[in-house]
Amino acid sequence: MKPSLKPTNPNFSSGPCSKRPGYSIDSLDISILGRSHRSSIGKKALGRACADTAEILGLPEGYRVGVVPASDTGAVEMIMWSVLGARPVDVCAWESFGSGWLTDVTKQLKLDNVTTHVADYGLLPDLTQTNPDHDIVFTWNGTTSGVKVPNADWISDDRKGLTICDATSAVFAMQLPWEKLDVVTYSWQKVLGGEGAHGMLILSPRAIERLESYTPAWPMPKIFRLTKGGKLIEGIFRGETINTPSMLCVADYLDGLDWIRSIGGLQGAIAKSENNLSIIQKFVDEREWIHFLAQDSGQISNTSVCLTLDLEPDQVKKMVKSLDTEAVAFDIGAYRDAPAGLRIWCGATVEVSDLEALMPWLDWAYDHVSR
Repeated sequence: MKPSLKPTNPNFSSGPCSKRPGYSIDSLDISILGRSHRSSIGKKALGRACADTAEILGLPEGYRVGVVPASDTGAVEMIMWSVLGARPVDVCAWESFGSGWLTDVTKQLKLDNVTTHVADYGLLPDLTQTNPDHDIVFTWNGTTSGVKVPNADWISDDRKGLTICDATSAVFAMQLPWEKLDVVTYSWQKVLGGEGAHGMLILSPRAIERLESYTPAWPMPKIFRLTKGGKLIEGIFRGETINTPSMLCVADYLDGLDWIRSIGGLQGAIAKSENNLSIIQKFVDEREWIHFLAQDSGQISNTSVCLTLDLEPDQVKKMVKSLDTEAVAFDIGAYRDAPAGLRIWCGATVEVSDLEALMPWLDWAYDHVSR
């Protein structure tokens, strides 16, 4: 029978993700709207975005946080264009976005000395085969595959190269070993449920040293330039952005950071995401027709949870459409390049009660399309 209880919030998209519980535009501090991002009030708000991020994430001394253009994609590409080429490069890819960075390295930057570590959806490559003398580019969490890196034991403390980590669906949801990561990128619209178009770039002292000692052979667009006269442009990491940001999006991001504090900070957000995953884990364990795309239980993402079904692709599409029509789950189809299935966001902005309400609807939709 069709369930009677529906999720209060049916937004389970993996990006842009659900706004935080209780979110209201009226709660934003809009005093910065209509003001220049270079005014004292504008720079203060952007500076707070950098400083509060560093504080909540518990970044080590000397790490810098900057707001950059073009979401996580912009952050990843500006750092690859800025630092790669100094050493051989290892690129790890096991889903769409990692594959995109591999394309950039080999077909756009056209670097010669590149080693690839590639795996199919649902799997991780053998990360222990990466070379610590090389720069290493990888995603921490495969947003389109639901497979996360379980730890950083494979990253050498004595590495010569830089580790460049796309962590857009992991930051604020997973414990990241900052001392092992030289560059980390993410976007506001993922775990915090913020608005799009802006990226975050976190640099270690080792990454800064590379930026200040290495000049790439190719031209650098203005929005990619992180140094001037061989020195880091420190203003970028104090809120003096390269281009004009949306101050409304900045206010929204600051609201998200305040909310993270209110639920117990980083550890509270991680616990909430892991608890959300446990709801789906229990559901999957009790049914034979649904499975995690991740093949190793220790690698299952607790944010972008990807599931496969014992259905034909057309049946999966019908299932997704029926859940949308019933207004119980929006935007939960698998990513376009991934195997047919479901992708349910479980970050901290999702309430466990909404996931509990959704599960019976998955049973109903499966029965509905498999008859």
